[in-house]
Amino acid sequence: MEKIRVGIVGYGNVGRGVEKAVKENPDMELVAVFTRRDPASLSIDTPSAKVYKLEDAFSMTDEIDVMVLCGGSATDLAVQGPQFAAHFNTVDSFDTHAKIPAYYATLDAVAKKTTAIMSTGWDPGLFSMMRVLSGAVLPNGSDYTFWGRGVSQGHSDAIRRIPGVQYAIQYTVPIDAAVEAVRAGRQPQLTTREKHTRECYVVAEVGADRAAIEQAIVTMPNYFDEYNTTVTFLDKETFLREHREMPHGGMVLRSGVTGDGHNQIIEFDLTLDSNPEFTGSVLAAYARAAYRLAKEGSYGVKTVLDVPLAYLAAEDRMSLIAHLL
Repeated sequence: MEKIRVGIVGYGNVGRGVEKAVKENPDMELVAVFTRRDPASLSIDTPSAKVYKLEDAFSMTDEIDVMVLCGGSATDLAVQGPQFAAHFNTVDSFDTHAKIPAYYATLDAVAKKTTAIMSTGWDPGLFSMMRVLSGAVLPNGSDYTFWGRGVSQGHSDAIRRIPGVQYAIQYTVPIDAAVEAVRAGRQPQLTTREKHTRECYVVAEVGADRAAIEQAIVTMPNYFDEYNTTVTFLDKETFLREHREMPHGGMVLRSGVTGDGHNQIIEFDLTLDSNPEFTGSVLAAYARAAYRLAKEGSYGVKTVLDVPLAYLAAEDRMSLIAHLL
């Protein structure tokens, strides 16, 4: 079997999730992990793969079919996305919704002989697909997206970048009354603040200004400024004991009316024990799609809205038609 040679950039929670996903796909193999850390200090779970410095990647363009970028959206991907897409087929999970058009443009400027699939997690990603699908089916209606209760990796990463923060995690919590109003077919007009709250748990460095940290969190544009956000400071031991897991989930709903005024609800939901492992699984599936598109010469920047579903699956097209259509 021809194997897709995968490289991972960044070995945090998502990078480890991608590694686990590659192991579950027999048509893939992990070739290398690239890190800003000392490679000798990094222990990975794939004996056949090697760990390299980040800058070494660009001498290995002939050894890797798809590079999976696992850095955070807040600072990493804005730089690494175009940097790697100029030389490799890439997949990433860029998730800052407000900045997606600008990020798309940076990739589009460099991905001339490569295929770069962006924002392939579950939101943006799978939820994006459902919003398009349900809107096409129910044009007379409204979309609603709820996240959680669970850990947002991007938001947690954004908090950890604040000076004085040692550890941090953020939970997104849907407001039950808003969800039930949508399911009842009332099509409520909900503000951002009326749909979710955000709970942040932080371990501050010794001597850090906690008031300044809290203010930086609750006023952070694109992350917390539009939500009712609570910040709770914990000691390190309590944090590590109570906030080690990374569950998440959410739902996309479309409430619409057809024909003679019949209410119709489409709902797609996820319940995830491990957000990074699930995200890693999505990234792996889109790595397969990036490989196939590149083999066809279909270069340039792509989103989940551009990739045929059949390109994600390990099975061939006729097998999918015979068994899953």
